Amino acid sequence: YLCANLCTLCMLFLISVKMFLPLSSQAYLSKFYRDLNATKFRSRMMPDLEDELKAMQKFFGLEVTGKLDSNTLETMKQPRCGVTDVARYEHFQGRPRWKQSVVTYRITEYTSQLSKREVDATITNAFQLYSDIIPLDFKQIYSGTADIMILFKAGYHGDFYPFDGPTGVLAHANAPGPEQGGDTHFDEDERWTLSSRDINLLLVAAHEFGHALGLEHSNDPLALMYPTYQYINTNGYTLPRDDRLGVQALYGKCFL
Repeated sequence: YLCANLCTLCMLFLISVKMFLPLSSQAYLSKFYRDLNATKFRSRMMPDLEDELKAMQKFFGLEVTGKLDSNTLETMKQPRCGVTDVARYEHFQGRPRWKQSVVTYRITEYTSQLSKREVDATITNAFQLYSDIIPLDFKQIYSGTADIMILFKAGYHGDFYPFDGPTGVLAHANAPGPEQGGDTHFDEDERWTLSSRDINLLLVAAHEFGHALGLEHSNDPLALMYPTYQYINTNGYTLPRDDRLGVQALYGKCFL
């Protein structure tokens, strides 16, 4: 009887908390700020939405109110990476990184919005941002299984994280590791370009490859690994200091 009453109270509490946040905001917090180390009972029955909201506000440098104010809502609306901001790659032990000196990649499905030649060149340039500063080389292969498998696809695409249509989540990538480790997926519903219009492929690819190399999200707004998309002139682009220090901490420096 007591257990039943406690469960009822938990459900009423959960319902009362959720009434204060729109469903889209709840989904955002659940996807990017849910504490995956919480107990199954707590995470299923009583997710602390206010704490998640505060964590999100703190990460983005917003005023930490625990309330869904206009600045917080505007941040939630920005196109972004699909990798969580708090999970810290919980399925990987330690700081995941590639052990070999040459990492292979393969593009299995291309976007229809750019030519294959443009995509190949852009992906090569995105990887080169890293190979220029760390002792790691990247090689494209055209058959078989590569270390990093890359595809462009809309909606459900074979993992547990289906894309959500235009804007919203642009892409996501796994941390280094066996099997699906390093695999990188781009939402084909986005309008991919090589310019400042719509979504620049080079910037998003370089961000996702940061994850594929072991980098987490950064709360430095100037960093490439900042979670939300922001266009930067790509002519002569090099990795910002925060990202450079992060990837060199994993792999060391490249001395030319």
